[in-house]
Amino acid sequence: MSQVKYYIFVLLALTILSVHAQSEGTEDVDLLQLRLENFVDQARLESDRGDYYKSQANLNNALEIAKRIGDKKYQGVIHTKIAKVQSLVDEPEDAIMSLTQASLIQQEIEDYANLAITYNLRGVIHSNKNDYQTALDYFKSAKTKFEEEKLEEYIADVTLNEAKVYLKLKNYDEAKDHLEQTIILSKKYNQNRILSNALIQNAKVYSAQNNASMALKQAKEGLNIALANNHLENINDGYLTLSDIYEKNEDYKNSFAYIKKHIELSDSLLHIKRENLAQEKSAQFINEYKDAENAQLKRQIDEVSAESNLTRITTILSIALITILSLLTLSLYKNNNIRLRTNNMLQKKNEELIVAKEKAELASKTKANFLSTVTHELRTPLYAVTGLTKMLLEEDPKEHQVQHLKSLKFSGDYLLTFINDILQINKIEANKVEIDPEFFNLKNKIENIIAALSNSAKDNNTAIHYKFEKGLPETFVGDQLKISQVLINLLGNAIKFTKNGDIWVKVSKIGSKKDVYSLKFEIEDNGIGISQEKQDSMFDSFSQGSVQINRKYGGTGLGLSIVKGLIDILKGKIYLKSELGKGSTFTFEIPLQYSEEKEIPKINPQAKNIQDLDLSNMKILVVEDNKINQMITKKILNKMNLHCDVVDNGEDAVESVKNTTYNVVLMDIHMPGISGLEATKRIRVFDKELTIFALTAVTLEDKMHEFDEAGFDDIISKPFKQEDFEKKLYEALSGEKEISA
Repeated sequence: MSQVKYYIFVLLALTILSVHAQSEGTEDVDLLQLRLENFVDQARLESDRGDYYKSQANLNNALEIAKRIGDKKYQGVIHTKIAKVQSLVDEPEDAIMSLTQASLIQQEIEDYANLAITYNLRGVIHSNKNDYQTALDYFKSAKTKFEEEKLEEYIADVTLNEAKVYLKLKNYDEAKDHLEQTIILSKKYNQNRILSNALIQNAKVYSAQNNASMALKQAKEGLNIALANNHLENINDGYLTLSDIYEKNEDYKNSFAYIKKHIELSDSLLHIKRENLAQEKSAQFINEYKDAENAQLKRQIDEVSAESNLTRITTILSIALITILSLLTLSLYKNNNIRLRTNNMLQKKNEELIVAKEKAELASKTKANFLSTVTHELRTPLYAVTGLTKMLLEEDPKEHQVQHLKSLKFSGDYLLTFINDILQINKIEANKVEIDPEFFNLKNKIENIIAALSNSAKDNNTAIHYKFEKGLPETFVGDQLKISQVLINLLGNAIKFTKNGDIWVKVSKIGSKKDVYSLKFEIEDNGIGISQEKQDSMFDSFSQGSVQINRKYGGTGLGLSIVKGLIDILKGKIYLKSELGKGSTFTFEIPLQYSEEKEIPKINPQAKNIQDLDLSNMKILVVEDNKINQMITKKILNKMNLHCDVVDNGEDAVESVKNTTYNVVLMDIHMPGISGLEATKRIRVFDKELTIFALTAVTLEDKMHEFDEAGFDDIISKPFKQEDFEKKLYEALSGEKEISA
């Protein structure tokens, strides 16, 4: 009744406007604009009811008015709307012509927002014609225009259309990545029609990849959203998808139930469409519907045949089983001979296992030696890269060079982190990481970590909230370094994947037995989230959310693998709960020994600077065979006002120490002739007091005992941090040891 009143009102308005125009002799532009908008609104209502030909007639009237008043923006929009109606009545060639006219006008007047809508619709039409590459090209252009116009809310429809094309091409990985993007955007902008469609398409992908449980979960979730919002096309697609999934898993009862619902709804939709189409189109749809009915009858016949075949197979298997049992009974007398042969086989297999074990141990040693060699060869030139970059930044570079140098420094630091992560993964896998318990304040430790990462969070406009359970003790004995590394990795990940959001860090008690507390740590964010499928492999080495995630956010995928390994060493457990587009929660539980609070020695608040020492009589010997590294180390020492001599082999190092008094020796390890280890052993024969630092790129823990045995005072790993280097030199030259908390 309300629609009838609306039409009466529109007709009266048009009549009044017509009379007014005739009385004036000319038509007023504002009145024509109003008539144009009324035609467009009426066309939309008729299209929603399925009355496509009336809708197109009203759009043609609107187009004439737009041309008369010279409104080119409306002309482009109306051509696109006409194309949409033409595509609905199966006139793709006419639709493409209309879209071509629309895009020419929109390009002329630079109406890029509506041009993107035109491109998107054209992609859909080419996809329906199985011209998939052209379709993908138009979708890409549409997405680019929407991004340029900052219309992110329209992109979900485009990525959904792209996913459907990839699904038709059976490129399931690309389809899944585009569907994940669609789900995130549609949830963000409450686009339920797109969300339900995307979930149903995702179910088809999972079904094709033989993941039945995820396929059913996604299809049901999409169908429920469609039912709640009365999206008939999505409901119909959901019924068909569920039927196909159940049929693939031989659940014919549920498959039949959903195909029945699909056919009933299809019947209703086809009836509505048939009533509103031209006569020849109506006949075409009747034939298509009959074909659908015939296909359903064939499906039912196939199901009956399948059940009959199942009965036949069961009978055959029963007969075969009886025959086999009979043969086994007749073969019992051979049991002793079989047992003897089995024992011989087991002995042979045992010998093979011993050989395999020896090979595995040899492979492990080879791997360790390989890592030692490769990391040394990487860290040595990396020392030159980071050292030279730092020098250039300190030497007042030109303004346009600063950014390049900072980028180079960032790349060097990133490569060093990557190398260190690989080494730590190797140590964890080789069970060479040991617990180093010490007294510490847990609450203060977490506060310091949050403070250290707060600038990164601010850069992403993200707030960090910290909650330490009331009444929970603060002081414990445990490996605070490993706990810190776990928290830094998890909190750093949360910051990286959360923009304009919030992160919550919570610590609580699960239980306690005597003085051993079982603690729960939660790091929760409302960032981009992780898909259900990817969650199962998140703690594997080199694993991240997807290729797109890797490209956009960076990272090697080693952090969570290290976290899992460290938590296993700490005798704990870690869990992940996440939903795509809504955020993630990492929860880990570890036991910690409570210890009563005691006074912690405080670091001397007065900064200790090497420049405060009298360096006039201090001499350093640098033993290094690499010419570039010689230059870098010498320049670093000279900037600290320290005089140094440089030699490039172990023999010269021993002779120099015999002939000259040095305060500190910086000894490289791998050199031609005798190594730094052998040179240090020779020096210790006649000088046991001289401070000798191993300045080396060797980092594997199983090599460290060799340095102690050779007589080194300490190790400085290349590339080193400037502040660590200065601290060690200060202690050596001043004779003091700084007390650490």
